[in-house]
Amino acid sequence: MARICLLAGLLAASTWAFAADGGYGIEYRMVLFLHQALFVFWLGPDIGVYLWSRKLTNTEITPAQRVAAGRIMPVISVISLACMSLMLTIGGILTEIRGIEHAWWQMAGIIALGPVWLGLTLLTFARSGSDAGAQLARYDILFRWVVIAAVLVSVGIATAQGRLDEVPWVTGKLLLFALLVFFGIMIRQRLNPMTGVIDQMESAGPSPELDQKLNSAVGGARAFMIASWVALAIAAGLGTFQPGSPVNTMSLENRMNVLPAE
Repeated sequence: MARICLLAGLLAASTWAFAADGGYGIEYRMVLFLHQALFVFWLGPDIGVYLWSRKLTNTEITPAQRVAAGRIMPVISVISLACMSLMLTIGGILTEIRGIEHAWWQMAGIIALGPVWLGLTLLTFARSGSDAGAQLARYDILFRWVVIAAVLVSVGIATAQGRLDEVPWVTGKLLLFALLVFFGIMIRQRLNPMTGVIDQMESAGPSPELDQKLNSAVGGARAFMIASWVALAIAAGLGTFQPGSPVNTMSLENRMNVLPAE
């Protein structure tokens, strides 16, 4: 608990310092804090899933330990999925505050997206293992494809209109987000057989055949997990350094002259 409080404190302090340097008000700082918190709690559990997957495929530990590792992976993963589902909504609000205006219907969609996607994510997790859960999982995948298409179309329209010319790093972050959603779909598809294999291992014990199936499923997903971390790191760098932003290309004296008053 103390570590969580310390992490939250450091995150809040860095957010306030970064936002103060940009001259934005309290509402921007609060939304930026949420944006950074989502990043932290997206990446952290994702790494946890990777580490537990190594235990799942480790033949040197007991079958019970391997089964436990496999069971806990989706429980940890839902934290990352929940953070991902809210990221576009928080990011859209953040860009609106920064002065990148959206049409009213776009903003309505951005605000509605987070709660709808989060609700679908949590409901899919809660019903996992049932027929309803399987159907919800299919809806979840379809929804993600729609999100990818919507992001790509939105970026294309905004680029054609010149709305992102002064913030090319936002374009990069949006495209990376679409890529991250795609990676998530690929991970889900490769891990789909895992639940059935774990059930067999729990009831009948491990076997070379089951080990091979687990290694194939988890091994195929790991490449996309690592690719996701790289994409997240690049997105974090774009958000921090904001390359191509006019303010970043100005001298310090000129920059101070254009900072908005709080």
